[in-house]
Amino acid sequence: MEPKTQKNVFTVLLYAALIFLALLCILPFWLMIVNSTRSGVEITHGFSFLPSSHLKENWVQLFAYVNLFRGLFNSVKVAIPATLLTAYFSAITGFAMAIYKFKGNSTLFKVIVVFMMIPGQLSLIGFYNLCSKLKLVDSYIPLIIPAIAAPGIVFFLRQYVQSLLSKSLLEAARIDGAGELHIFHRIVLPIMAPGIATMSIGSFIGNWNSYLVPMILLNSPKKFTLPVMITTLNAATDLQKNQGAIYLGVSISVVPIIIVFCFCSKYIISSISAGSVKE
Repeated sequence: MEPKTQKNVFTVLLYAALIFLALLCILPFWLMIVNSTRSGVEITHGFSFLPSSHLKENWVQLFAYVNLFRGLFNSVKVAIPATLLTAYFSAITGFAMAIYKFKGNSTLFKVIVVFMMIPGQLSLIGFYNLCSKLKLVDSYIPLIIPAIAAPGIVFFLRQYVQSLLSKSLLEAARIDGAGELHIFHRIVLPIMAPGIATMSIGSFIGNWNSYLVPMILLNSPKKFTLPVMITTLNAATDLQKNQGAIYLGVSISVVPIIIVFCFCSKYIISSISAGSVKE
């Protein structure tokens, strides 16, 4: 077989494998959408790849228990500010730890690595007691402000800055009279944009899907985030009847995540060459 033919065969096999993997990743989402159009009886009888005709019934059943649009709005009020705070403060912290050599830098980095290994659920009781003493129970503040402390994202962005940022750029900016904050916002942030966008995807998904902490801290049903609202369907009397409505609610809740992922993915690709050298 000629080298050119071998290359064409390899390319065909590679694309076939990639298409298969893509379909395999899409399959759970497709089954979720299909189940949102089926009745509870149909769902219990097994899975199907073809949509059914119970979408309207599931829609009515869903809104009979929860105000889905209020839940979407509540989740947006939590997820977007928390993601923005996480991205900004993690970026500036990672930059500072990577560039500035101060006493205790290595020790602080080790502490961050240790905190990455500690599950957040272990501190849940103490966190609730603190919120109770500060009278922040049934408020969105405990769901947003703690997002500033994100050890995993700080760790990633610190390594990202060390591997990508040239210190000569910073020295040139300082010679021109730029301050440290000005350097960070005008030079460093554009260079860090792909890493920040990547971390923002995970941060937004985590804040959007957060269930345990909102369930414990929020008492008013009108303040419930979308995951907490959807779980109320599981507590209803006729669970089988609500199966399609639950799938419908989950399908709708995934839409903002897909939108953010598509936006950030495009931003990552377009930002590869961005930074201080961009014309």
